[in-house]
Amino acid sequence: MKISAVIFDLDGVIVSTDEFHYQAWKQISDQEKMYFNREINERLRGVSRMESLEIILSHSDKNYSEKDKQLLAQRKNEVYCALLNKLSPNDILPGVINLLLSLKARDIKIAIGSSSKNTPFILEQIGLAFSFNAIADGNSITNSKPDPEVFLLAAEKLGVAPEECVVIEDAQAGIDAAIAAGMKAVGVGTAASCVNAQLTLKDLSNLNIDQLIEVNEIRS
Repeated sequence: MKISAVIFDLDGVIVSTDEFHYQAWKQISDQEKMYFNREINERLRGVSRMESLEIILSHSDKNYSEKDKQLLAQRKNEVYCALLNKLSPNDILPGVINLLLSLKARDIKIAIGSSSKNTPFILEQIGLAFSFNAIADGNSITNSKPDPEVFLLAAEKLGVAPEECVVIEDAQAGIDAAIAAGMKAVGVGTAASCVNAQLTLKDLSNLNIDQLIEVNEIRS
């Protein structure tokens, strides 16, 4: 099976805003007197904003209405977006630019598949707003990872069959979503320990197209 497209998760693969997420959730948790630490923050990788909030609220004795939850999520996002203003092209993770250029040179389509609703702003901040053939993000999906919706939408926008796509992810939920979509998965960063990924790496520095082609030839 040929490889026609590579779909990248955004946070943790292209750029890391994990610390910004932590700081924003920590601020909200402190204000609400809820317990929150970095271990809980790790559970939020690849998870939507509202689902992340539910995980955090599970550590609170207070009952929140749906309206309260929406306001908390809005407050968190306001803090997070303010922190995102610090982002620049210097924050792009190692190996990303070289890999994108190599894929384009081989006419392999590239897309973003992210649960984040802040995807357009983040890409603009790091100078990659017009670098991808398609973007599927939290603004256009109903179900977040591990549901495969975001990756299937990215493939649809690219006009490529799911089985011709390789996904690069940094979270277990993302790896599971890729496999559920019928795609092959490469785990980087925290997903380097995912046993169901077809290839795992510390980062993208040493990833080349031949490796991606080999990954896509692995039988499920």
